[in-house]
Amino acid sequence: MGVDRGSAATRVVAALLAVIWLVPLAWALDTALKPESETTRIPVSWVVPGMGLDAFGRAFADGTLVAWLGNSLLVGVAVTVLTVAVTSLAAYGLSRTRFRGRGVVMALLIAGIVIPPQVLIVPLFAEIVGLGLADTYWALILPQVVLPAMVYVLKKFFDGVPRELEEAAVVDGAGRLRVYWSLMLPLARPALAAVAIFTFVTTWNNFLWPFVAVSDPHLMTFPVGLATVQSSYGVRYAQVLAAALLGGLPLVALFLAFQRQLVTAIKG
Repeated sequence: MGVDRGSAATRVVAALLAVIWLVPLAWALDTALKPESETTRIPVSWVVPGMGLDAFGRAFADGTLVAWLGNSLLVGVAVTVLTVAVTSLAAYGLSRTRFRGRGVVMALLIAGIVIPPQVLIVPLFAEIVGLGLADTYWALILPQVVLPAMVYVLKKFFDGVPRELEEAAVVDGAGRLRVYWSLMLPLARPALAAVAIFTFVTTWNNFLWPFVAVSDPHLMTFPVGLATVQSSYGVRYAQVLAAALLGGLPLVALFLAFQRQLVTAIKG
């Protein structure tokens, strides 16, 4: 009986938290459907005359929203692919090999997790300018590739893989790279999916670095472009929220596509 009560209480709390999370989203959708003149009217109301999809049409009208979404998709996919490749190789090396200076590398890895990324903005920008990559897609992609936290997560996963499996593969004639590609990566699929989702979401939502790295409007990512809409034309709440909702759809689709792998990785 106590277990049933505990389960019921858990479901009630989860339902309340879901409602708390969904109310702002519902209000954003409601505001996006309102005429612009009704978005700031006091007292507020959920339903007003003239509600429709006009704000969504205006968001797409000049084509810049599509360009921003395309830039964010390109940068997000590139950063995710490169990050998964680099972090999985680094994690496998740190987990399975012993070399001089390994302790120093681990200390630098932990430092990379602890140090706020905002601290590195100035030296990163100076490096990008020095390499002549400012106002290019490479300026958006390369500084976001390596996430120390993801290296640590994958290292912990590889640490949990029995060494007997690796030794059996070596006995069969497999080298390090073959073990990594044919054995470790398939076993780490749930963890890799979690890393890929986290990396893509982080890259998609990143505002500060794309804002600093590029000034060309044609290279702006979605968060930076959305900020320019607010500053150039004033606060058009319906249009801004319509664009924001459209910008969130790829993240929702990503989660729905990979939710099973993500839940599996969280459960361990």
